[in-house]
Amino acid sequence: QVQLVESGGGLVQAGGSLRLSCAASGRTLSSYTMGWFRQAPGKEREFVAAIYWSGSSTDYANSVKGRFAISRDSARNTVYLQMNKMTAEDTAVYYCAARFGWSAVRSRDVYRYWGQGTQVTVSS
Repeated sequence: QVQLVESGGGLVQAGGSLRLSCAASGRTLSSYTMGWFRQAPGKEREFVAAIYWSGSSTDYANSVKGRFAISRDSARNTVYLQMNKMTAEDTAVYYCAARFGWSAVRSRDVYRYWGQGTQVTVSS
């Protein structure tokens, strides 16, 4: 029903920037929340950021506030995650997710659709 494809992952130096993209297809997203999660080796998948498609309400994990920014392009059905001042702690597989509505956006369990993930590695 909704397919999500991430791109933009790769290797970046500490202090650098990277922008992830998540292209959605299958339906319009006017009443959906789009989220970014990440999972480092040996750790559970954790919330990073979310945006409500209509109205652009956003939420961020405390660990990325002031460094990351989530946005969306309605014409392209694409959500972005701009990551700045990156550190080794940002190294993880990043996943794009989507769910209907806007509530409990930090919970993995509320998201119905998930992308395949893209690796982000911060080196020094």
